Amino acid sequence: MTQSAACVMDAVLHDPEKPVPPSGPAWGAVISLSLGTFGLVTAEFLPVSLLTPLSHDLGISEGAAGQAMTATAIVGAISAPTVAIITKRLDRRTVMWTMTLLLILSDVLAAGAWSLAVLLTARVVLGIALGGFWSMSAALAMRLVPSHLLPRAMSIILTGVSVATVCAAPIGAYVGDIWGWRSAFMLAAAGAAATLLVQLITIPRLPPIGVASFRSLLDVAKIPMVKIALLVVLLVASGHFAGITYIRAFLEKIPALDVETISLVLLAFGISGFFGNLAGGLLAEYSLKAVAALAPLLIAIAAVSLLTAGASALASAIAVAAWGFAFGAVPVGLQTWMVRRAVPEQAQSAGVLLVTVFQVAIAAGAIFGGLLVENAGITSAIAYSAVATFVAALIVFVLGPKRET
Repeated sequence: MTQSAACVMDAVLHDPEKPVPPSGPAWGAVISLSLGTFGLVTAEFLPVSLLTPLSHDLGISEGAAGQAMTATAIVGAISAPTVAIITKRLDRRTVMWTMTLLLILSDVLAAGAWSLAVLLTARVVLGIALGGFWSMSAALAMRLVPSHLLPRAMSIILTGVSVATVCAAPIGAYVGDIWGWRSAFMLAAAGAAATLLVQLITIPRLPPIGVASFRSLLDVAKIPMVKIALLVVLLVASGHFAGITYIRAFLEKIPALDVETISLVLLAFGISGFFGNLAGGLLAEYSLKAVAALAPLLIAIAAVSLLTAGASALASAIAVAAWGFAFGAVPVGLQTWMVRRAVPEQAQSAGVLLVTVFQVAIAAGAIFGGLLVENAGITSAIAYSAVATFVAALIVFVLGPKRET
């Protein structure tokens, strides 16, 4: 990832027709992108912690409410490759400002939703912002700092994801319990508005310098090892979201935990995910195959634990925390795998392709999980998570990267 990014950055630096910020590393802009990732991830996963009160208030089933995740994912999958292309003549900062405005609009619409249709509209708007932002964030980081500082910049940007993973679910559940689920979305909207202000102040002019094309996406997708990686992405992400979308409902019904305890369990999930991300990064330096295989295997073990010992509050809490740790390591392994299998000039296309397939998998997982919940109960969605992630781990062990590069 770092070598590919450095190659792209060097190309930018040596082309006088591709301007970069003249005043050195734009750390303020990098931090503003981190705030953007925090706002997007928080908004995307708020329904997980608010599913029960949200469904009751709107008069819909939990399975139907879970499709709010699906709408975001489907639109995100479409917008990831298309937003960057249709805005190729616009200043990149204008595009990023627009994505943050859409994030604010989505949160406000969700907070005021009076029906499933309005909620789904809010999630569609969020999907556009999500796909558009992720399709360009890494490329922007390459232009905001010199190549040797790129790893630090990407680490700062992805910190927003880690913090949102830790905070979104437990804070959403807590705020929703005290002031109502709508207040959680309004709080997210206020945070996004503050993010926009920071972005307006800090992001410099960034004229367009090129973009991934649909042809380049197809070229990357034809690489044999990339095909295997994408299959693993589909299995892991669909398995994860089929189960985790309904984890609050599971915790309410099986171990029968109260809201305060569920908030603590979700906090443990988020904190574990943060450390899982760190552990995955360290392990990937020594064995990419290990992190790509062991992470989904641990999710499968956690899901089986919930099915067999979920009636115990302690066992459920441990299993959910282990699940969070495992999924925290998943993006590190899969992203590194994808980018290493593409030549340097295909790195951006590989990233866009990964985001697209990941969002498709989220949609597939949420749809299938919702169908399972509606027709066979919550435990069936957890069971699918176990099967899908175990198969993914098996594929990596058998067909995954044969050598570390």
